[in-house]
Amino acid sequence: MNILIVHGPNLHLLGTREPELYGSTTLKQLDARLKARAAGLNARLRCFQSNCEGEIIDIMTANAGWAHALIINPAAYTHYSYAIRDAIKALGLKAVEVHLTDILKRETFRKTSVIRPVCATQFKGEGTVSYMKALEYCVKNFKDN
Repeated sequence: MNILIVHGPNLHLLGTREPELYGSTTLKQLDARLKARAAGLNARLRCFQSNCEGEIIDIMTANAGWAHALIINPAAYTHYSYAIRDAIKALGLKAVEVHLTDILKRETFRKTSVIRPVCATQFKGEGTVSYMKALEYCVKNFKDN
């Protein structure tokens, strides 16, 4: 099974950006942990991070034929990127939305996800465990696709 992981804006700052909210794990460490877990689940990952909306869409488009599933943390784009939402839908990607924090317990503007309606589910509020749960969900629920 092939899984595309896309990390959105500012996630390259993990480990140093507000560690009280986002933890001390760096993006490089997170990707390494995900790849190790994926290997144990007989899955292959491609991990990307971008601060640019158009680049995120280009990454998804370029990998749509390879990926059986998408795990996406759209970060700030969660709340207003209809372009990313439309790309997920148009490409037919089986997607799971991930957030390190619980967006429902954050500032008012963070409570709405325009991405969620085109995703099978959402994992949030458990730090890097949210990503691990998303990975396991994809392998369990999308393996025959």
